[in-house]
Parts: sequence; C-alpha cells; structure tokens
Amino acid sequence: MSLRHFLELSDAGSDAVAAMLADALDRKGARRGQPKGQPDRDAPLAGRVLAMIFEKNSTRTRVSFDIAMRQLGGSAIVMEAGGMQLGRGETIADTARVLSRMVDAIMIRTDDHAKIEELATHATVPVINGLTDRSHPCQIMADLLTVIEHGKALPGLELAWLGDGNNVLASIVEAAGLMKFNVRIGVPEGYDCDPAYVAAATARGAGISVHRSAQEAVRGADVVVTDTWISMGQAHAEAKLAAMAPFQVNEALMAQAAAGAVFLHCLPAHRGEEVTDAVIDSAASLVWDEAENRIHAQKSVLRWVFGQL
Repeated sequence: MSLRHFLELSDAGSDAVAAMLADALDRKGARRGQPKGQPDRDAPLAGRVLAMIFEKNSTRTRVSFDIAMRQLGGSAIVMEAGGMQLGRGETIADTARVLSRMVDAIMIRTDDHAKIEELATHATVPVINGLTDRSHPCQIMADLLTVIEHGKALPGLELAWLGDGNNVLASIVEAAGLMKFNVRIGVPEGYDCDPAYVAAATARGAGISVHRSAQEAVRGADVVVTDTWISMGQAHAEAKLAAMAPFQVNEALMAQAAAGAVFLHCLPAHRGEEVTDAVIDSAASLVWDEAENRIHAQKSVLRWVFGQL
C-alpha cells in the first residue's frame, strides 16, 4: 500500500471520507459510557505512536488527537516547535527524516501550508494536517460527522457560511464537492474563499454561491456555520471587523434559515463578534457535539492513514 497522507480531504476522496464518517459513527456509539481514556476493545493502533507538532496554539486539536490515540490503543508525543530543533533552524526535511525513524505518524498544526507539503514529501510515515493557513480538513471531518449524527444527509444539504473566506471555509467547500452538498457563502467583498477550492468543488457538481448579504446567504439553509473573524496570528484589524459586522450570526439571522436549522462553530468563539450568546447557547447550536467529535472523526482519519479503512 502506498503511503497515505491526509493534508486535504481530496487526498482521501469521497468514498474514503464516507467510510471514515461511517466508522466514526460506529466507534463513537460502541464506546458510549466508557471512561474517555479507556482504549476501544479492539485497540486497532496498539503500539503505534503519533508525533504532534504545534507551531500554533491549540486546545481541541491537541486534546482530541491525544485522546484519539489513547482510545485506539496507541500513544502520542506532544512537541512545541519552539522547544524542538525545528525552532532553532533544523530543516523541515531533516525533521521529517528523523521523526520517520522514531514514530509511526506525524500530525502538524502550522501556519504555512508549504511546510506540511514539505514535511510530507520527506516523511516515510503518514502526515496529517492539524491546521494550516490554507485548510483545516480534520475540523471539517468533525463537522460532517456532527451534521450526519443529527439526522441531516449530506447530498443536497444547504450549508450557509458567514464571515471570512478562511481555511475552514476552504475545507468546507472542498467537502461540498466530494460529498455533493451546496455552500452559500456570505462574505464581504475582499475576503472571498480561495478560488481554486471553489472551482474544484463546482467541477465536482457542488453548488457554490457567493452573497454579499448575510440574509441572502442564510435564507433556507439547513446548517449555518461561522468562525472567528480575526484568525490566529493576524493583527486585530479594525477595518476587517467593520467589514464583517453585518455577517454576525444572531437570532434574527438564524430565523431566516430553514426550519430545524443547526449552528456550527469550530471554536474558540469570540462571543459578541461573529456570533451572539443567544445563538451559540441555543438548542440549535451543536458546537459542543462538534468539539467532541474531533476525537471520533480523527480516530477514523488515523485508521485511514494506517490503511485500516
């Protein structure tokens, strides 16, 4: 079997994504009520070690991958880039070569997507994208899992995105092309999604539309999604905040969505900016299920890169 990296959702493809989601649902259900650190009965990654490299701060990615490995019977090593030789000038290529001799897979959370591509080029073990400036595929796997487990089928789903055309949106658009749903992007001019993702998703049959009105984007949507307006590491840009303000997800905006619409946010949330307390704390909000599902989705991603799915 050729080496499997998970840098983008398209690295796996639609059939593998569907298989991972089905596996995640099954494994989550099978261990309900067990202590979170207790391994699954089959412990499919027993003896495997995941190296986790963090060049950006993390709560959900760090904890979810660690717990995912524990539940699969394996273990994880956490490395802050500033505490590694990588932070003192060792090349990414040399880091990849060394870690490939010591661990079974590498997850990295970094700023520049080119770094993860270089890491994957030189690694002889699977590399997983824990977040880059270009995309966030592991987050979107958790989002899709959350939508499915709450009774919404992906084909034909109408998803509305509000706010910045960032890395999370790029992976949502990529997922739309693979899983045949539609994305209504509500974004101010000048903050659009990477056009390469839009073109690829459109070519695969997804309906991707761009709206300069939040109300137009949300009207009739089954799922409403947003994210922080100022990404990690960006300056607190007043002009950007002002442009984003009309795209805040509040009760009035959610009322424009379809009956039974749900709300997602990858967190952390800047309450009072991109979303109000009334929405994120409402019955329509699935953000806590979504956060937990990082564990279950990533367990299946890990199984996939090791050739078990």
